[in-house]
Amino acid sequence: MEKRSRLEVLAPAGDFDRLNAALQYGADAVYLGGKDFGMRASPLNFTEQELVQAVADCHRQGVKVYVTCNILPRETDLAHLPAYLHFLQGAGVDALIVADIGVMMLCRREIPQMELHMSTQTGVVNHLTACELYQMGVKRVVLARELSLEEIGHIRQNTPPDLELEAFVHGAMCMSFSGRCVLSNYLTGRDANRGECAQPCRWSYHLMEEKRPGEFFPVFEDEDGSYILNAKDLCMIEHLDRLADAGISSFKIEGRAKSFYYVATVTNAYRCAVDLLEKDPKQYRLPSWLLEETRKVSHRQYCTGFYFGRPEDGQYYESGGYIRSYDVAAVVEDYQEGMLVCTQRNRFFPGETLEILSPGQPPLSFVVSAILDGEGQPLEAARHPMQQVKIPFDHPLVKGTILRRQQ
Repeated sequence: MEKRSRLEVLAPAGDFDRLNAALQYGADAVYLGGKDFGMRASPLNFTEQELVQAVADCHRQGVKVYVTCNILPRETDLAHLPAYLHFLQGAGVDALIVADIGVMMLCRREIPQMELHMSTQTGVVNHLTACELYQMGVKRVVLARELSLEEIGHIRQNTPPDLELEAFVHGAMCMSFSGRCVLSNYLTGRDANRGECAQPCRWSYHLMEEKRPGEFFPVFEDEDGSYILNAKDLCMIEHLDRLADAGISSFKIEGRAKSFYYVATVTNAYRCAVDLLEKDPKQYRLPSWLLEETRKVSHRQYCTGFYFGRPEDGQYYESGGYIRSYDVAAVVEDYQEGMLVCTQRNRFFPGETLEILSPGQPPLSFVVSAILDGEGQPLEAARHPMQQVKIPFDHPLVKGTILRRQQ
């Protein structure tokens, strides 16, 4: 077996809160988007000034930054694209994630030194495509999510060793092949291929017979309707050794629109898991607490996607809701005179048990003996989001440490 490349934990960063969580909790690289040309169009993302700052923050910690430029652009988008590419190069980003062949070739002409990663939206499912992309200057391909480990192994054996392979290991799954979906555009006018997906695959559906308008019938016997388009979430933390053996060197976590708590918790879990894998590749056994960590974020029912072949029980998720058992009580800002100085995020009370999420460590629980306001006066509860409170504690915790509570 060829020597493995160093494994990369690649975390999402939708804004500075999520970026800081990814940095603190162990990401090797982050992927993020500017206000244009990315597959997540929302109030999140980074302005040009913010993006320059984000790159500087990451590079100070030795973390790489990959910027999404992966929409399928229409003619009206093209005039502004060259200037944006030169801006990204000047900002010092480490690579661009692109999906469109025309955009890829424009990058090669305008900013030929920029590293290029082909997005999962490209739909790379065989070594011929991967090799051709490599010949055109691509450094990495983000493989289609529909591939099995066996297929990935064949691609790795038949591609140049310095072509990097990246794959999603955790997060939401799209019901359309490689995320190339027109359902949102058809139903709502919001184009998923331009970052504006309304996620109609998560909606509940009923059937209506043509000659009986107004009479709705569930697709199967369920009073809540059918969620036949709704996919489970992916979780491969127990199988990272199998992914690495198949040739994947970058483990990608989905979730640029997820919370900073999600980014922190999942990044921390995969960071710890990858460190264990690299320490002893032949004896990879995931500690139960790391698997449990992936269940302490808001998620749908987990599955292993297509990595072990087509799932026998299918991938549809039978409800529109999430499984959520924990939320953030507070975030540590400082430690002063035996007190944790915290920013409150959700209501909690003296006497409650909170759990400490520290980078690289199993969670620890403690009972909140008291809550004080900024003047040191006792409070009956921490009730107001973003207020500063103090909690007696016997040792410092790192700034950014998350205190969470079970619901």
